[in-house]
Amino acid sequence: MQIKTINRIMIAGTNSGCGKTTVTCAILKSLLNKGLKVAAFKCGPDYIDPMFHSEIVGVKSRNVDLFLCGDNPSKYLVAKNSENFDISVVEGVMGFYDGLSGATIQNSSCDISNKLEIPVILVVNCLGAYLSVAAMIKGYVDFSENNIKAVILNNLSKPLYPLYKKMIEDHLDIRVLGYMPKMPDAALESRHLGLVTAQEVNLLSEKIDLLAKTASETIELAEILKIAAAAPPLQYDEIRIERHASVKIAVARDKAFCFYYQDNLDLLSSFGVELISFSPLEDIKLPESIDGLILGGGYPELYLQKLSENQSMLKSIKDACENGMPVYAECGGYMYLGKSIAAGGVEYPMAGVIDMNSVMTEKLQNFGYVTLAVKQDALFLKTGDNVPAHEFHYSKSDKKIGIFEAKKPNGKSWRAGYCENRVFAGYPHIHFWADIDMAKRFVGKCEEYKHG
Repeated sequence: MQIKTINRIMIAGTNSGCGKTTVTCAILKSLLNKGLKVAAFKCGPDYIDPMFHSEIVGVKSRNVDLFLCGDNPSKYLVAKNSENFDISVVEGVMGFYDGLSGATIQNSSCDISNKLEIPVILVVNCLGAYLSVAAMIKGYVDFSENNIKAVILNNLSKPLYPLYKKMIEDHLDIRVLGYMPKMPDAALESRHLGLVTAQEVNLLSEKIDLLAKTASETIELAEILKIAAAAPPLQYDEIRIERHASVKIAVARDKAFCFYYQDNLDLLSSFGVELISFSPLEDIKLPESIDGLILGGGYPELYLQKLSENQSMLKSIKDACENGMPVYAECGGYMYLGKSIAAGGVEYPMAGVIDMNSVMTEKLQNFGYVTLAVKQDALFLKTGDNVPAHEFHYSKSDKKIGIFEAKKPNGKSWRAGYCENRVFAGYPHIHFWADIDMAKRFVGKCEEYKHG
């Protein structure tokens, strides 16, 4: 058993849209401006918010997900990725108690903060309410066991803040540590998967600087640091990783393909893998002398014409697949390996590795956490495995190909996944820390390919 002291705090929210990402970004930058070394984390499977964290703190933000990784791996990863930092800031997911389903708080921000003993600052949207804000806070504090220590009020003007602070602290045994006013000049744009990616935000640096300047004037950062320092030592079992490979794996990384769990990539690197980034949008072919390929999710639907016109890259990828190179493709990468992707009534030819076509839709398809019951061996999955995963996409394919049964917590299930000739692809996103043997098996296949 390992015991490690980690100054840590969670910025959670009453609900999606209450402003927790904006407040988190403001606090991250403000702490950085004070000369502190700050590590950032995001609860749940989200890919986009960690991109903003990473842009601000200058190191990769990580996901904390009990469903995808399990309790001990989550604790281990937080401890490992908090080393040599002054404070770790964890952004919550959705509403504070929203978890796997409407029937449980499992894997909610509350559940994560309880199991990792992270003190919580709750962000509360004050728009359109006065005394009702106190009632809402009381509901969150009293609903279930939690680590809520204080609140920050969002969308509140400077003149009103003293009134709200007094009203809340008079009625409740909880501290109000500041507020954030409406800041249209610092707004972060959204699209169908949440915020637009950090790379796409106009004047992002200026917006973050403005948020930080405001937060330094309106939020009691010294009190947040005190609460973080009071967090109890984190206890976990060490997970030992041994270097055993010497292979090169190409990873698609550009505006179209950008959804990756950093801990997945780090795990591959810790095994001895050399990861080589390339762009299906800009490069004309795959990197030389690679032994494997990863095509992550992202926003291929925004760049369909350019992806389709890059015929040399499409051919390079198809040739690699047909030559038996181990390939792992998730969501957008899975669509890219199909024959075509249709959007706005136009069909764009793609790699043609998989005999299927994808079409963009107006609503989410099979959104949420799933467990994959594996029906046949598939690259790094074994028959009989039950693998936790997550889906979030606005497209659907025209073939019901399925090497596993995907089952949601509410019982809904469907067949999904493709695996032929060492190409494994599908909509679900998988976290290797659910079972690091998955990553080992993938690397092993790459070693087999390297040695013929």
